[in-house]
Amino acid sequence: MSGRELHLNINILHSGFSPAAWRMEGSDPRASFDINHYINVATIAERGTFDAVFLADQAAISDRVDFRPLTSLEPTIVLAVIAANTEHIGLIATASTTYNEPYNIARRFATLDHASGGRVGWNIVTSADLSQSRNFGLEKPVAHSSRYERAGEFASVVKALWDSWEEDAFIGDAATGRFVDPARVHAIAHRGKHFQVHGPHNIPRPPQGHPVLVQAGGSDDGRELAGEHAEVVFSASQSFEEALHYAGDLRRRAARFGRPADSILVLAGLATIIGSTETEARRRQEELRDLIPLEYSLSRLAGVLQLDAKSLDLDAPLPDDIPLPPDGGHTFFRATLALAKREGLSVRGLIRALNGGTGHRTIVGTPQDVANDIERWFVAGAADGFNLMPDVLPHGLEVFVDEVVPILRKRGLFRQAYRGRTLREHLGLSRPANPYAAAAE
Repeated sequence: MSGRELHLNINILHSGFSPAAWRMEGSDPRASFDINHYINVATIAERGTFDAVFLADQAAISDRVDFRPLTSLEPTIVLAVIAANTEHIGLIATASTTYNEPYNIARRFATLDHASGGRVGWNIVTSADLSQSRNFGLEKPVAHSSRYERAGEFASVVKALWDSWEEDAFIGDAATGRFVDPARVHAIAHRGKHFQVHGPHNIPRPPQGHPVLVQAGGSDDGRELAGEHAEVVFSASQSFEEALHYAGDLRRRAARFGRPADSILVLAGLATIIGSTETEARRRQEELRDLIPLEYSLSRLAGVLQLDAKSLDLDAPLPDDIPLPPDGGHTFFRATLALAKREGLSVRGLIRALNGGTGHRTIVGTPQDVANDIERWFVAGAADGFNLMPDVLPHGLEVFVDEVVPILRKRGLFRQAYRGRTLREHLGLSRPANPYAAAAE
């Protein structure tokens, strides 16, 4: 394989992307709480030579638990168990910069990177919803601009902590009794608007230098954060043209921060409903739709748009003057409005088009259809890969690995086997240089 290489992640959304996945025949209703479910999904993805598994996080009950599973298990602990049961696949976890401190996050992800042999990534989020705010002593979410200002400083502190040990700081010479060279371990002495962190870190530099930095914000502030820090960005573009514009915008922002324009990989969110024929795939889509209570779908749509569900007429289009949410959620807000406008959908039609989701693009078709779509987006540069969300787990992933991956390999788009051990090697990302080493040259 030469040139660009397609990248594939699996987003382990409890029982699957569809809110009704847990109700399908063969599904385990307790899967979202069962560590063996996550191990099984990761093992299947590793068989398909995926780059990584990804776990989102919510430190609250923020969805309708009377209707569907919720995101609950702490992701870095889940990924530590997955690491012990796999050999190659990357491990990306979400951790909020709003409800954590830089030293704790730096330590947690450095530990996981050491434990996994360099397979870890950190998805940087700022957490906007009220339910999480109340669990951390706040009566309302932190303002959007303040959250992102804090996040930028947070990421800088974390990277400085990871760099605080030079590569050869650890000596471990039993004969001389020399364990660590303190001259090569540096306090960071950070004093900023949001954080005061003296350092140094209490863990040697991670195997990857830095665990891979991931981000997913679609707002202007989110894109600025990505331009400065992110190496991988999860996007939610609904259309090919929108995705091209988004990728170009991110690369221009990276260049403004003095980074190479191609230093950010864009992985588009992609939900899949696959059948052996298009008719079978559509039938599966309808079966899943029919299992989702309309009350749930309407409340979820209203939540994305930050409207009262009672204000939405099922058989009318969305209102024309829906304001941009002031405190976040811009990515799915924009993706949902773009879909409704492009397709001219009523609220009922929009709910059906979303398949119970919140704005990610969905492909319904045969393995060949899915492979064709992926190839089109990848070759044109609309995406460097995809953050996949099968309709039902593990079945939907098994179908993708067994029937779509061979097509992508045959076309020379996707790897036949792993060629490295670290997540950076899978993604083709360089290992960050330690600034102390550069200063000594």
